[in-house]
Amino acid sequence: MTATPESLSKVVIIMTNALSHAEAKNQAQLAEITAAKTRLTPLADADLIDHGLDAQQVVERHAAGLGNKIPNDSSRTLGQILRANLLTLFNIVLGICLVVVLIVGSWRDALFGFIVIANVAIGVIQEYRAKRTLDRLAVLNAPRARAVRAGEISEIPVAEVVYDDVLVLRTGDQVPADAVVLSVDGLEIDESLLTGESDPIAKDPGAEVLSGSAVVAGSARVRVNRVGVESFAAKLTAEAKRFSLVNSEIRNSLNKIVVYITWALIPIILLVMNSQMQAKGGWGNALQNGLWKEAVVSAIAAIVAMIPEGLVLLTSISFGLAAVSLARRQVLVQELPAVEGLARVDMVCLDKTGTLTEGEIIFDTERPLAEREGWRRVLAWIGADENANATAACLASAYQEGVPAEPVASIPFNSARKWSAVSFGSIAPGSWVLGAPEMVLDETGPGHTAALTEGSELAERGLRVLVLAHTENSLAGAEGTETLPARLVPVALLTFREKVRPDAVETLAYFREQGVSLRVISGDNPRTVAAVAREVGFEDVSQGYDARQLPEDIDALGEVLEREQVFGRVTPEQKKSMVLALQKRGHVVAMTGDGVNDALALKNADIGIAMGSGAAATKAVSRLVLLDGQFSRMPGVVAEGRRVIANVERVANLFLTKTAQAITISLVIGILLWQYPFLPRQLSITSALTIGIPAFFLAQLPNKRRYQPGFLRRVLWFSIPAGMIISACIMGVYSYARYSLAPELSAEVQLDTARTASTLAILLLSLWVLSVLARPFDRWRLLIVGSMLLLTILVFLAPFARRFFALEVPGGQLLAVTLGIVALGGIAIEILYRILKRRGAVSERE
Repeated sequence: MTATPESLSKVVIIMTNALSHAEAKNQAQLAEITAAKTRLTPLADADLIDHGLDAQQVVERHAAGLGNKIPNDSSRTLGQILRANLLTLFNIVLGICLVVVLIVGSWRDALFGFIVIANVAIGVIQEYRAKRTLDRLAVLNAPRARAVRAGEISEIPVAEVVYDDVLVLRTGDQVPADAVVLSVDGLEIDESLLTGESDPIAKDPGAEVLSGSAVVAGSARVRVNRVGVESFAAKLTAEAKRFSLVNSEIRNSLNKIVVYITWALIPIILLVMNSQMQAKGGWGNALQNGLWKEAVVSAIAAIVAMIPEGLVLLTSISFGLAAVSLARRQVLVQELPAVEGLARVDMVCLDKTGTLTEGEIIFDTERPLAEREGWRRVLAWIGADENANATAACLASAYQEGVPAEPVASIPFNSARKWSAVSFGSIAPGSWVLGAPEMVLDETGPGHTAALTEGSELAERGLRVLVLAHTENSLAGAEGTETLPARLVPVALLTFREKVRPDAVETLAYFREQGVSLRVISGDNPRTVAAVAREVGFEDVSQGYDARQLPEDIDALGEVLEREQVFGRVTPEQKKSMVLALQKRGHVVAMTGDGVNDALALKNADIGIAMGSGAAATKAVSRLVLLDGQFSRMPGVVAEGRRVIANVERVANLFLTKTAQAITISLVIGILLWQYPFLPRQLSITSALTIGIPAFFLAQLPNKRRYQPGFLRRVLWFSIPAGMIISACIMGVYSYARYSLAPELSAEVQLDTARTASTLAILLLSLWVLSVLARPFDRWRLLIVGSMLLLTILVFLAPFARRFFALEVPGGQLLAVTLGIVALGGIAIEILYRILKRRGAVSERE
């Protein structure tokens, strides 16, 4: 969750202190873990490899703090939520005003206090509900590990893994904790999630595997040697979390407004306080005769009017409700203003694997080259092998013929040699080799040249190509060697391709329609990346740009990025540089990714978007997580962001128009030494009927308007002139009612009459502003505006309401003058709105 804008400066200090505190806390935890390890009875690998830990040993390690649970501080605690919503500058000022009014004035003038309490309560409840929803999603999507406990293999949550646990790793698993290899069967680890290095690494007994890496071939049993905050992934995640708040235009703008109002409050409060005391005959007379109490109440009315207390609340609620709405669609929002941020994005950088594709290799087709008995049955065995890598495993669904018996000998696949071999008995006689054509064949063998040529042509089309070759020679005695058997004959070429997400084409088409530029950035071969890109709509891309040729100069890099769309062989550091280069050229950049090698780019992008299957560190630095990995969720996220930013802008105009007119009136009253034209309770009903209630509903309505930069500029261009127009009208009505009408009436009656006329004027003019900002009308907007107008009429007609708010129905002459001035003010607001709309300084919803 995000801190409310008015408490940002305080939050920044808290966050800075929290970082230092977190570092100290981590160091203390590391020291405790080290000490706890020394107190344990040493266990031999031989005793653990088959039996693992027993229940008592597991409990002992949990009690010693040697579990794998990592503190999750992705959302604020209830205490932090309470403090952030309660201890804000505006709430403190209003709280002081509330206490003062209760001491010296009528409880009816403390009505604004209930609004403050309601604001805090609603903010806390909404944010806490959002927190519970998001935290629950985070728990439900937590990964699991396969551990040997008391001789049995069971799946447990990763957080329940303990020090000395024996884990079973199989192809496709992600390593849940740092560990040392005990036994292996062709184990290969892909550490690209951590290092960006794409080549898998073979691991032997005694080697270390790091949390966050992935098993791409083989299997193993490993013994956990680092857990929790001392693990590699936890340290990387902690470093990645050293990240600033997402760049939110709304939050930045509201921060500026809060600063402006804060600086204005102090001198204006003093000015208004002096004017109210002078209006009571001067400080001496007011203090001597007890009139200072009325002066204080009038001054508080001015202070309350100047504070847009509901704006911050509604902004936070809008973000929070958007986050909950997205959570129901399996989109986890880790920082609320990210909802708004995605609406501003004009450049999306897409990682190929896991975003455009499902990260799954699928079998494409076979191309027989020579006839050999049983070759399809051999492929069925290779696909069914429990240690088959991702490419070989997808053969299982294509070849389901009778699987041969156990092989006589085999050589497991290795990414360095890029081939595997197997030899059977009479069912599929001879030896079989499956691997990359250029690694298995040469140009001297029979049929080799033709196979290599055809394989190269297929690779040019972005397909992954393997060749199945046969020899009469046996592999007996060759297991573990890396020597190809002699006299290989190519039997068939097998092509594979990445499975493109079925929703990728439609999703990218949506972004193009919205004017968002797209770049595909991948560490794969540029030709392969280009082939996938063409399949998802990059029709004019013939071949990808090889990132090894990218310039290091950030300006030159930006020029290439503006020109090219598809990039291959991109390193993690280059991904970060590409994001920075695009930002330097004025783009608002979103980056998608699923590996820790994407973390740097995600961290520096304006909006980082992680796939739900991504590494923990990747999700930690991301603003949004697509929990189900469905890229088609993105248009809905964009639409939600647009709804929030457009509606908050509309609401901000309402609140800041009130603030502008309140400041203007306070300055005029302070200079003229007049009594303030409103009681606090009269301003409370005005705020509720023309701003608070309608703003809450307007902020939740649909709005598909495209994002337009310049939020603060547009809001101020409308709200300041509109506030000044309303101020001029109110001062006109107030001065006429106070000093030009019925001079024979007592000063007290004149003041009450003038306040009634001023309240009517501000209600009608504020409703006029509401009607302008609610356009274009539909039935819901008409219902909101019409309901508020009806309630305004009832306030003046209902006897109880008139007594409570100290109002009377104005007489004929005063009513006519008031309505005339309101009409002139309304016309002026209309003219202002149309001028600003024509210049693009205000905007309507689509």
